[in-house]
Amino acid sequence: MSSEVTVADPRDIIIKPVISEKTYTLLGEGKYTFEVDPRANKSHIKIAIKEIFDVDVKSVNTLNRSGKRKRTRTGWGQRKSVKHAIVTVEGDPGRLGEIFGGQIA
Repeated sequence: MSSEVTVADPRDIIIKPVISEKTYTLLGEGKYTFEVDPRANKSHIKIAIKEIFDVDVKSVNTLNRSGKRKRTRTGWGQRKSVKHAIVTVEGDPGRLGEIFGGQIA
């Protein structure tokens, strides 16, 4: 069984945008943060962003965040581990700005 992700639809790679105070401060620099499929590499992410949003991608930085161990009523549980991609775009981001709250100051 291969851990390589097959790209049938780029929307299978990009799961959702990450919207927080920290990611909102990066918007002014043209950096957008997404939760992505853990098996996707930087090349897959770059191609998916280009196809979905029709923007030129300058660079992609990824990070794996391990799930926290949390106490539940019945004992201990584990939150899911996620992979984030910080995508830097060139020029006018256009449609990406709409996802992250429109006008960027």
